[in-house]
Amino acid sequence: MGPATRKGVRSIRSIPRLSRRKRDSHKGDFGRVLIVGGSRGMIGAAALAASAALRAGAGLVKMALPKSIQLACAALEPCATSLALPESEAGTFSAAAIAKITNAAKDHDVLAVGPGLDESAALTKLLGAVIGFANKPVVIDADGLNNLCQIRDWPKKVRAKLILTPHPGEAKRLWVALKKSAWPRSRSDAALGLARTCRQVVVLKGAGTVVTDGSRIYVNKTGNPGMATGGTGDVLTGVIAALIGQGLDVFDAAVLGVYLHGRAGDLAAEMTGQVSLTARDLLEVLPDAFRQIQ
Repeated sequence: MGPATRKGVRSIRSIPRLSRRKRDSHKGDFGRVLIVGGSRGMIGAAALAASAALRAGAGLVKMALPKSIQLACAALEPCATSLALPESEAGTFSAAAIAKITNAAKDHDVLAVGPGLDESAALTKLLGAVIGFANKPVVIDADGLNNLCQIRDWPKKVRAKLILTPHPGEAKRLWVALKKSAWPRSRSDAALGLARTCRQVVVLKGAGTVVTDGSRIYVNKTGNPGMATGGTGDVLTGVIAALIGQGLDVFDAAVLGVYLHGRAGDLAAEMTGQVSLTARDLLEVLPDAFRQIQ
């Protein structure tokens, strides 16, 4: 990091932990997660995020989906419930879905928005509504971020607690839309600059994923190139959302989620090799990653 960017930044090296569960706990104690995503051409993304949230300990998970894909997604993850919502001719959420999602959000502790979402004017309006939820933690990934870029001066409109999980391309689009300046060469500088501009937690994915809230920074060491495959980001989104639902603050949930996600990738690669690794393999070994750290 450059001297100006580094000033006042605390490097985080310890990994947060979840509290031990009490014997008399019930599913309501471990968070209600609402996954908002899916579209006709990307049915699996929301289901992957939901499965990951369940594997990461969420008590209850619901998928809010365009109605034409609801049955298929429900079949992919039977342990989650689902909500079929109005859709456009293209099979994405229509404007009529926004009020229903807003209403559903009231009954959930945390939202994960973006897996398989697609882009449209209605979806940009949806993101505008989502960031206005007062004090509600919201993990935003994939097309959730791309739609967010279309909202002028969106950081000034945020009332929710956001965790933004961009890959480098998505991060650069956010940066250019807000900063109108050159993209920093250093990943740490880029993540810090974006977090400070947005005043939110940023998870800049990639080799050595960077987690920062603008004053603290964590650079992850787990993970491998086999994780560079479709769907792994959806898994991370679900894991982080589940950890927030279980009581971690948004920064700690992002740090622990990134660590566990990478560790699961390493465990999966030991079984399949890096070349054959898929996002579903991460779901199978997430329990082992949790056992190792707990």
